Amino acid sequence: MLADFSNSKQADEEIKAVVPPISNPAPDYDTLLWSEIAVQEYKIQLDLRYASENNFVEEQLYECPRCFLRPEAAKALYQVQEALQDKGYGLKLFDCYRPTSVQERLWEKVPNASYVTPPHKGSMHNRGFAIDATLLDAAGTEVDMGTEFDYFGRRAHHDNKDLDQDILKHRALLKNTMAEFGFKHIRTEWWHYSFRGPYQSPFKLADYQWSCEEEH
Repeated sequence: MLADFSNSKQADEEIKAVVPPISNPAPDYDTLLWSEIAVQEYKIQLDLRYASENNFVEEQLYECPRCFLRPEAAKALYQVQEALQDKGYGLKLFDCYRPTSVQERLWEKVPNASYVTPPHKGSMHNRGFAIDATLLDAAGTEVDMGTEFDYFGRRAHHDNKDLDQDILKHRALLKNTMAEFGFKHIRTEWWHYSFRGPYQSPFKLADYQWSCEEEH
């Protein structure tokens, strides 16, 4: 039990001795340029495929799984998550910001512009404004979206209506909710969205490499 302190200075000193200080380490990145999508804060699941060999090139391309976006895109994504949670769903992300050097490695593996954006042009991933995402149900389980992530074929196209009604409903829910907060889809990939909101910073290519120290 804490003593009844009459002297405020003495009270402060005694409380400091009893209660350990809370440690909030400073971010290891420039918060004016980037926001990290952390599971604890955003309640968004991460399955960052290029930090493993579970991807279409079957090679680990990120040293560790961290998800970064430009701050305005991250803010909009948080609004998407809140809107989906109100409907009993949530987001899982497969990819976020992607360094240009990783884009170059992808191009070396698959030099086909139908599947990989040429590095000299760069994708919205390389600019920090794109995500690859799917829906989770209330139990945190992925819903059926018709194909796996990075499936290259017509079945993954938004304009393919030859699918079960539940699949079409889930794709429409994801697309419409993302669009509500400034994210634009592309026709050939149900999972890919780029932030095109009214207040975005310039779309500049980036090659920022995040830290992989254990605390992160």
